[in-house]
Amino acid sequence: MAEEQDGASKQSVEFDPDNLNRSLLSIPLIEKIKQAGEGSIDIIIDANLDYPGGRQAAREQIKRYIKEKIRRPEALSELKNRYSQQYVFAKLSGDEIVALAQVDLALHSEASPAKGPAPRRAIYKIWLDHPIKARTNKSVSTVKADAARTAFGTLGSDIIWAVLDTGVDGQHPHFKTHATLDLEKPLQHLDFTALDESRQPKERPSALVDVAGHGTHVAGIIAGEFIAGRQNPVVAADPPVAAANAIIMEMRKFEENGDKTTYKVRNETGAMGGMAPKAKILSLKVLDDDGEGKASNIIAALEYIQELNSHGRRLLVHGVNLSVGYGFEPAWFACGQSPVCVEVNRTVASGVVVVAAAGNTGYGYNQPMSAGPRAAGLDITINDPGNAEDAITVGSTHRDMPHVYGISYFSSKGPTGDGRLKPDLVAPGERILSCSSGDKLGALATEEKASDGSTVVLSQYVEDSGTSMAAPHVSGVIAAFLSARREFIGQPLKVKSIFMKTATDLGRERYFQGSGLVDLMRAIQSV
Repeated sequence: MAEEQDGASKQSVEFDPDNLNRSLLSIPLIEKIKQAGEGSIDIIIDANLDYPGGRQAAREQIKRYIKEKIRRPEALSELKNRYSQQYVFAKLSGDEIVALAQVDLALHSEASPAKGPAPRRAIYKIWLDHPIKARTNKSVSTVKADAARTAFGTLGSDIIWAVLDTGVDGQHPHFKTHATLDLEKPLQHLDFTALDESRQPKERPSALVDVAGHGTHVAGIIAGEFIAGRQNPVVAADPPVAAANAIIMEMRKFEENGDKTTYKVRNETGAMGGMAPKAKILSLKVLDDDGEGKASNIIAALEYIQELNSHGRRLLVHGVNLSVGYGFEPAWFACGQSPVCVEVNRTVASGVVVVAAAGNTGYGYNQPMSAGPRAAGLDITINDPGNAEDAITVGSTHRDMPHVYGISYFSSKGPTGDGRLKPDLVAPGERILSCSSGDKLGALATEEKASDGSTVVLSQYVEDSGTSMAAPHVSGVIAAFLSARREFIGQPLKVKSIFMKTATDLGRERYFQGSGLVDLMRAIQSV
């Protein structure tokens, strides 16, 4: 990069963070610039609220810097920028990021008696756009969703829950029975991983296609239902999808020697359902087919939800499930104040319940001075966005024997890096059976012969583990709660308080279990 450009040099710059206002670049970004060399880096540029004209004027100024000073208009992520009111999302080299910061600081420092006071800088902070990754049967009774359904009719009717994940398979029979994915306008399933603006919308990857399989599994825990032996209505599809009338479950058996056996169980009379079977799912795809994405995808999706809800004036989306995130290092910056955590808190302030997985980083290695590395549980391992104060952060426990087995060894432990209690609740997250999808998990619908010789379509389910499975239990339970106690719609902090006060104490340390195991029956009886 030796070419000179207006306002910014493209020649290689020896980067010394001491020569720059250190507070302008986040520590992870500084480290990434040192490592990246000439490669491009995804960044989140936080607009300065005190800029003359407000944050929108600051965002426009930042875009002008990139287009006119850095001369990289193509570096702007217009799809995500369209929904953001606070941030500018871009992809620049390390040299270009430094040049961008220097341009803004130079304008900020230009003051003289003739010119008058310097304008406030447009950029508040530049963050690394962190890579993010993905993180029902007996568990229904563990959280007492079945008992509440019988006593109070907590089916999730007229509640809409957004799933920010790898997408949701729109062809899975589990979502056909109650038309779980059929939404009325202005609600629209969106793919935030489709960044190629030159492609037509129909050519972009769909939010209702899930190659990775993670989002479909998560959504199936929250909502939807399949009853074998009953012809389930099938929404018109292209190509047509046959009605599914049998269940095939892919199970895993672990032997004492550590070997794993995968086997399939077929059931023509069984049933599978989410915690809130009649709730609707809004699929917002933030992870690609490999299960990877950027924090900015989450931010843009959350801002889209706020826009749909007219920023709290008309709630169309009642809750969000975030079984995605990245490991947080307390030395980076104030815990719970990253852009994605701030946006989670804003979303909650607009009246939306946000449920986040605590993370699966609660187990690792300690290095005692007198011995070698030793495997152990690790504290202060809550992931972002689970560090957000107003999120309901969920750890994992056993699917049907939580009092015996306690908190899952992998479940991230609190406190947060700044000393707050997290996780807030725990829910089943070990070997949870839910919808199978994608190439990785096998075909969704395969035809076989029933005992009477007729052809059946098998609706497939598979086991998976992690706090990614625990979080949707809580999302589904709260969706069920809101369908029966509608006066609490739009009051997410009250909802959080109710569920924390009524959780079942498992007798474990607070930074392992939070307030305890989520309990729908007790929560609904408390109000």
